[in-house]
Amino acid sequence: MSTKRFLAVDLGASGGKCFAGEFAQGAFAMQEIHRFAYECVSFHLPDGAGRSVERMVWDDTLIYAHILNGLRAYRREVADILDAIGIDTWGADGQFVTADGDLLGKVYAYRDHRLDKMIAQVKARIPAERIYAITGIHFQPFNVSNQILWFLQNRRHLLVPGVRYLPIPTLFYYYLGGSIKVDSSWASVTQLMDAKSKTWSGEILDKLGIPPGVLPEIVAPGAVIGKLHGKIAAGIGLNAASLVAVGAHDTASAFAAAPVDDPRAALIISSGTWSLVGKLVPEPITTARALAANLSNEGGIGNIRLLKNCMGGWLVHELRRAWRDADGKEMEWAALYAQAQAAAPFAALVDPDDAGFYNPADMEKAFVEYCRKTGQPAPATRGGLVRMAYESLALKYRMINEDICAVCGQRTSRVHIVGGGSQNELLNQFTADALGLPVLAGPVEATAVGNIMVQAMGLGVIRSLRDSLPIIKKAFPIREYQPTNTVAWDRAYARFRKLV
Repeated sequence: MSTKRFLAVDLGASGGKCFAGEFAQGAFAMQEIHRFAYECVSFHLPDGAGRSVERMVWDDTLIYAHILNGLRAYRREVADILDAIGIDTWGADGQFVTADGDLLGKVYAYRDHRLDKMIAQVKARIPAERIYAITGIHFQPFNVSNQILWFLQNRRHLLVPGVRYLPIPTLFYYYLGGSIKVDSSWASVTQLMDAKSKTWSGEILDKLGIPPGVLPEIVAPGAVIGKLHGKIAAGIGLNAASLVAVGAHDTASAFAAAPVDDPRAALIISSGTWSLVGKLVPEPITTARALAANLSNEGGIGNIRLLKNCMGGWLVHELRRAWRDADGKEMEWAALYAQAQAAAPFAALVDPDDAGFYNPADMEKAFVEYCRKTGQPAPATRGGLVRMAYESLALKYRMINEDICAVCGQRTSRVHIVGGGSQNELLNQFTADALGLPVLAGPVEATAVGNIMVQAMGLGVIRSLRDSLPIIKKAFPIREYQPTNTVAWDRAYARFRKLV
């Protein structure tokens, strides 16, 4: 096999990374070549009535500039020949663009408070049961269904002929090569796609008043959707590499890299800013029980991810950010974990998905207020707060696993944790303890691995994702955690169930 080289652009909610992947002489290797940080930016601006309103946006120009820097790093450190580029992102947000390529405003971020009451607006136009039966997607404030309906209610005058909606991964493919397409994994989480036909739902678009022509074409993961603009390629010193639609929803790419032997027995947790907790199933499950459990049927790569979003590392990231602002310096993760390990276990518990933790001004104050409302003494130390967050998160994983197993009729015998959060040894052990099951952690960069494997599948380097499993197991270390002290965790779970 001739050498094939790929670039994975992995954009998360708190930063991005670029990875070069190479298939050569029967082996696979991957290296990080560029890493960059960004976060939502808040503006406080007057609305039409003169009231100050917070608006949270992404700096898409900064992110695009870093993607170009990643291509330059590839040219310097790897080669001047690149076979393909794949982009994965978080699973919400986008912007409208005119026929002349001008964006209709800044790119709103999914935690922006304009969406706080939009679920009710969507449900007022089409019953929740009907939406779920068609899309299989649970109700979250950030769903693109909510975002586009808000735009139509508040900015409809901007929707002139030729305007198109670009989901966030499509926006960056558009910048690189003019492509206006989106893969089915990302389209599935918009709450606008028919889960069975993998096309935009005419019924939902009609009820919400969304013109079908504004949405991009849906393609399968692995489809070649264009080429890098010639002028960009020439300016960097590369060839016009193919642009490949990967599992553009980062969770789809991460799940694709989980080294799962038996999907029926495996619970997969993609652990990062969010924790996506679920199982791979062959077809969407849109029963009343699945709706009641608020489970999502997200489009995968030859399968469905039956899962639930959980607040994830966001809880501790926000604690750390608040302490950075207070101290004037960042606390090292190792110090935080050590303090949490030393803190008393199960001093207090929280529901990680409580609305008060979604986007508070101060996460520590939000935790203290939750404890006050639920009659619990709040931890008095930083380590105690971190331990409370991770213990509660592990217990929430157990609850979600029980819901998913009940809905799909498949018992879990092992847990796979993939993504950046798989490096969190404390949370990995808590997860094994809380569920009473072995935990296999890794690959750390599962999203980039899955991204590259789908590119390789699209270009015919591998025939299917099943072929990628031995490659992944050989190339990346997997760490195992066995459950301990399960009796104490069972008692804590009984307390947790009463809270939640």
